[in-house]
Amino acid sequence: MTSVIAYLVLAIYTLALLYITVYCLMQFNLLYHYKKHQREAEQAPAVPENHNRKNSRSMALAAASNHRHANGSRQTADVGLLLAEEEENQDYPFVTVQLPIYNEMYVIERLIDNIARFDYPRDRFEIHVLDDSTDETVDIVRRKVAEYKAKGLQIEQIRREKRQGFKAGALRDGMKYANGEFLAIFDADFLPRPDFLKRTIPFFEDDNVGVVQTRWEHINQDYSLITKLQALQLNVHFTVEQVGRMAGDYMLQFNGTAGVWRRETIDDAGGWEADTLTEDFDLSIRAQLKGWKIKYLEEVGSPAELPAEMNAFKSQQFRWMKGGAETARKMLPTVWRSPGLNLRQKIHATSHLLASTIFVFVFVTGVSSVPLLFSLGELIGMGFSKNFFAYFLVGLLSIIAVYYAANVQAPTHNKPFGKALWNFLVLFPLFLALSMGLALHNTVAVVQGYLGKKSAFVRTPKFNIQSIKDNFAKRNYLSKKLSWTTLFEGLLALYFLAAVVGGFLIQNTTFVVFHLMLALGYGAIFFYTVRHLSLR
Repeated sequence: MTSVIAYLVLAIYTLALLYITVYCLMQFNLLYHYKKHQREAEQAPAVPENHNRKNSRSMALAAASNHRHANGSRQTADVGLLLAEEEENQDYPFVTVQLPIYNEMYVIERLIDNIARFDYPRDRFEIHVLDDSTDETVDIVRRKVAEYKAKGLQIEQIRREKRQGFKAGALRDGMKYANGEFLAIFDADFLPRPDFLKRTIPFFEDDNVGVVQTRWEHINQDYSLITKLQALQLNVHFTVEQVGRMAGDYMLQFNGTAGVWRRETIDDAGGWEADTLTEDFDLSIRAQLKGWKIKYLEEVGSPAELPAEMNAFKSQQFRWMKGGAETARKMLPTVWRSPGLNLRQKIHATSHLLASTIFVFVFVTGVSSVPLLFSLGELIGMGFSKNFFAYFLVGLLSIIAVYYAANVQAPTHNKPFGKALWNFLVLFPLFLALSMGLALHNTVAVVQGYLGKKSAFVRTPKFNIQSIKDNFAKRNYLSKKLSWTTLFEGLLALYFLAAVVGGFLIQNTTFVVFHLMLALGYGAIFFYTVRHLSLR
């Protein structure tokens, strides 16, 4: 009977480890396409940025200059220049900038100030603050809107009677007021640069492009260990994953913010829907199934604030993981029925949609490794070799290569190579531990998503944390609820710590490093969650 249990535990552990390995190899395939794209970009001839736009402007100004010389008067010249500028402005399509917000008193002013600094022609864009707030954010927005209206900016505060559909609902309802051919979307914690529209809108000259997405930058990356580890992971998505999918002709995703939609694309794909917590991912898939392309711009960065508080970070992770599972449940059958996708594209789309599921298998691998540790002696006695596990190292090596490329080699980083390499060597093991420590929390989210259990869209609170001097203690929006998952995270830290001690007692250290990382990961998640709860 014990041998049957031993083989059952081995089977569960091996299957979970196999899934993780396959996922890592799919990531390595994206790395292959990413590096190939980089080589091709280096070999391609340089094209001046906004070449066509500059030529158009030069021609307009030249016409004004000729008009001035022909008439010989300063007044005529001024009229000619105004006509040239007016003619040039007509070349810019009209854009609606949508800012969906909910209770963002600490960051909404800086967001509006940044959008107001866009160097796009003032008569060619409008700003709509889609404000579902229920606190003093409402008055802050009202004052800011009045301030910029007085300066001649086209800006409105749009409020709904009921917050139906959360962010997706706000974007859907906001389209009724939008006059733009294109819709730029920013979450409250973003600080886009003045040239954002001028660097993104020209890509819509390709009629097949329905979305332009930019890379997230991190204004508070060095604030704490939590923000550093988040940046490490997000850098992978905004380099290797997004560029790799684009270069490999796979499905990409709009990331919910710091991007621009062609309005026609949203309508053609069926509009914003609120039946998942990742409305951006859902609409991205539906749009691409309709034949629209997503253009990703690694070279255009959009600065934003990372969650600095553990409970805010966990709420963001819960929404992303559950929403990913909901979108997979909704869209996977449609993807596999799509005649417009080849087999390779369907396989990668499946891997993309199932990405959040990796945490389920990380959790299963961790929990099952402890009974497996104490069953290894019996299994080895029956002819099993623990060297079998060495085959799965290919997955670990693959993911190391992916994270190294994204955080050390990517051209978007401005740190010296030596410093970037040192940071990677120190942070990557800690990142693995933190990821494993999140496995229980994210597994609950994923399971709920697949089971169809609905929950509210819990937005990630931001506190205007930009430097080490800033503090989020005693701020509004901090969580004060200790969940059952947090208690279990503490118990799991003890569970794996006991496994480390048990391994030494039975003189079997096969899993000692793995169990130490699991104990560290769950312990850190538990510690920071409880500590940050006490700061309210």
